[in-house]
Amino acid sequence: MYRSLLSVGGFTLLSRVTGFIRDIVLGAVLGDGLLSDAFFVAFRLPNHFRTIFGEVAFNSAYVPCYSQVLEQEGPERAHAFSSQIFTILLASQIVLLGLAWLFTPTLIDLLAHGYRADPRKFDAAVTMTRITFPYLLFIVIVTLQSGTLNANGYFAAAAFAPVLLNVTTVVFLGLAFLFPNAGIAASWGTMVSGFLQLLMTGWAAHRAGILEHFAIPEWTDAVRRFFRRLGPAVIGSAGPQIAVFADTMIASYLPTGGLTSLYYADRMYQLPLGVIAIAAGTVLLPEMSRRLAAGDEAGAYVAQNRTIAISLVLAAPFFIAFIMVPEWIMRAAFEHGHFSGAAADQSAAVLEAYGFGLLSIVLIRSVVPSFLARGDTRTPMIVTLISFGFNVLLKILLFKPLGAVGLATATAAGSWLNIGLLVFLAVRRDEMRPDMLLARIAAAVGIASLALALSALALPWIGWLMFGGLTSLAVDLTFGFIAVFGGLVYVAALIGALRGFGVVLPLPARLAGLRARFG
Repeated sequence: MYRSLLSVGGFTLLSRVTGFIRDIVLGAVLGDGLLSDAFFVAFRLPNHFRTIFGEVAFNSAYVPCYSQVLEQEGPERAHAFSSQIFTILLASQIVLLGLAWLFTPTLIDLLAHGYRADPRKFDAAVTMTRITFPYLLFIVIVTLQSGTLNANGYFAAAAFAPVLLNVTTVVFLGLAFLFPNAGIAASWGTMVSGFLQLLMTGWAAHRAGILEHFAIPEWTDAVRRFFRRLGPAVIGSAGPQIAVFADTMIASYLPTGGLTSLYYADRMYQLPLGVIAIAAGTVLLPEMSRRLAAGDEAGAYVAQNRTIAISLVLAAPFFIAFIMVPEWIMRAAFEHGHFSGAAADQSAAVLEAYGFGLLSIVLIRSVVPSFLARGDTRTPMIVTLISFGFNVLLKILLFKPLGAVGLATATAAGSWLNIGLLVFLAVRRDEMRPDMLLARIAAAVGIASLALALSALALPWIGWLMFGGLTSLAVDLTFGFIAVFGGLVYVAALIGALRGFGVVLPLPARLAGLRARFG
């Protein structure tokens, strides 16, 4: 499992790094004006639907069902099951695409009604959305193929595929002179990247001998089980996405640039979420599903606890950075080209608010498999809806006094309610068993985080004292100084605390062999 986690995490890290480069290029080319506001609505719309019906809901229902058929009935029946779901999924996405093309203005009205006050921005959003929406069709099939690959132990292609979105968008932005404007170029890049991702996962599935084919759907036990789980999963995954819809709708009433500040803060926030949370959930769900299907309940608990521990270790420094030095992060990352210092500061305030919810959102992806691996999509659905209601209520209360920061604060608070309820229910039902090793690692992470937070009070001042005179590179060099020395402080404090608690982390077999050989 550790090897798979490292593989997914490594490729996801590559995806996030290239995504970071993509966002830097987008910020420099589009700035924080009309084109960027219009493009981010066009980009978000198919991605909202993808998250609701694709990644979260679909995998929550599909991976455990597929794993059960594969474990109990064999590869041939599992392939028949995946082919039936593929056929149903493709037909539904074609219908959805046709409706979206016909009613794009209505969709924009629903998502960003505030754009009606600026006809140029509204028309640009409609045009760009019609270009980006086919991305949804491609990426939902990619999600199916990724789930099938993951359940069979193949993680690399699915984890690498999102890199193509980032690379393709940057390439199209480089060719923006061939298009009416850079927003249109970025929209075409988004759509084409979906097709390229489909080619990649399709080829990987073909090589593994598990590529789906067209099949007449049959109402088998496995198909019935899938749809029984899919309904609650869709409702559950819709909660946070509707909250994001609410963010976009409310932010559309902010002055031009308000939605852009939310986007860039969210993109920075998504860096650790993508590398850590998604990697953990991608590997843990099929791992727990397989172990539980085989009757290895103890092994499922161990896998979950170790995944939570790794997630805590990796996410904590991001949590401290987002709440202690958000302005340095955003200025170093995005204050280039048409993206101004004022826009970077506005995004930094939003990032700080998001940061308070980082640990909770990271850990949700490691806790929710307690339910999903057992085929229970109903409990996460109910918990999500409760936290969603709390989230939206806070957004309404905080939007006027705090603006975009209020929206991010509500998101953070809702995520803590979500994780709290999930852990309470999972432990109460004996579907999650935190062990002493997890408690010791969590305590060590807390000590290391405190050391990092204290160092973050001094490092910016020391860095600016050293590099502040270098006008063009001062911010970048200061942030680099903060990141490097802050990282060293965290690692040193973590190792010391782990040793103090008597924790010896397992090494991969090759490293363990080298240590035994050379002492």
